[in-house]
Amino acid sequence: MAGARAILPRLRRRLLSAGLGACLMVGLSAMSLPAVAQVGPIVVEAQSISRFDASGNNRLGVLEFKGGLVLTSDSQDFGGISGLSIAPDGAGFLAITDRGNWLSGTIRQSGDAPIGMSGVILTPMLGPNGRTLASQGSGDAEALTRSSEGYVVGVERRHGIWLFPGDQPLTARAEPIVPGGVFKALGANEGIEALLAPPTGSPYALIAVGEVDPGDASSLPGFLFSPLRGGGLAGTFTIQRSDDYAATDMALADDGRVYLLERRYDMLRGVAMRIRRFALSDFVPGARLAGEVLIEANRLASIDNMEAIAAHRGVGGEVILTLISDNNFSLLQRTVLLRFAVIK
Repeated sequence: MAGARAILPRLRRRLLSAGLGACLMVGLSAMSLPAVAQVGPIVVEAQSISRFDASGNNRLGVLEFKGGLVLTSDSQDFGGISGLSIAPDGAGFLAITDRGNWLSGTIRQSGDAPIGMSGVILTPMLGPNGRTLASQGSGDAEALTRSSEGYVVGVERRHGIWLFPGDQPLTARAEPIVPGGVFKALGANEGIEALLAPPTGSPYALIAVGEVDPGDASSLPGFLFSPLRGGGLAGTFTIQRSDDYAATDMALADDGRVYLLERRYDMLRGVAMRIRRFALSDFVPGARLAGEVLIEANRLASIDNMEAIAAHRGVGGEVILTLISDNNFSLLQRTVLLRFAVIK
């Protein structure tokens, strides 16, 4: 994850019940709670974002802004969201954080517009031995996708890709499926940021994209794997990089289109985001992809450090893109949720 990682204390943790409070007082370390499967609920409050930018125009090229939220919580572990999976109805969600936690719950909606969050649960990811991944140095989760075999998570710093088998990731124990050596050329803090698990019948079981390529400033590095379990590297590709943008996540819609979320930050220009679109069939060994730019926005818009993207179908049948920012657990940044409909 690029950008500053100043970890500033937030508000004190809210104890929702006496039992939950006792668990939290003990702490979340592997030594005290080696097999914790669920920490418990947290309260997430939401403030509405009615306009994407000062123009008030919600039609932005082929995208239409459907609404947004600024999310806050008293939980000191809320934030750092770097990957997102959305249920087909656009309500249920699963996210991952830079501290090795799952975040699950429901996005309350009015039509396609997000209006709040409820039923939010925060719980640590578990490794093969039942201890938390974070306690074993693999807590910097940056990429998330759902496959036919379970949820797949990409971790950086100690690079690797993990499978949480089945449909209950909050209690599943991770299985290593891609060792870190495959990504040894990537920077320690510039690892795999985006994952896709193509549908059954596709030639590749997993597609991964790194944040940047340390050896080539004009490229984003891509990797193809097959099969998911026990598979090896089936090929590599590159995505053209421009204007200092780095990859932060990608999502696959049910029409076979891939949406790549990118982020740029520098002291002079501030933060910016971009979304590009590709055809899934373009991801083949040796490919050099450019894609179609759908939107580019800077600090004058209602954005922050946008790091997660997911796709589902809205009430009118359009593809809906949900984006969430990573606040780096800093009081100087926000957790922002944005929604756009793809008009064509």
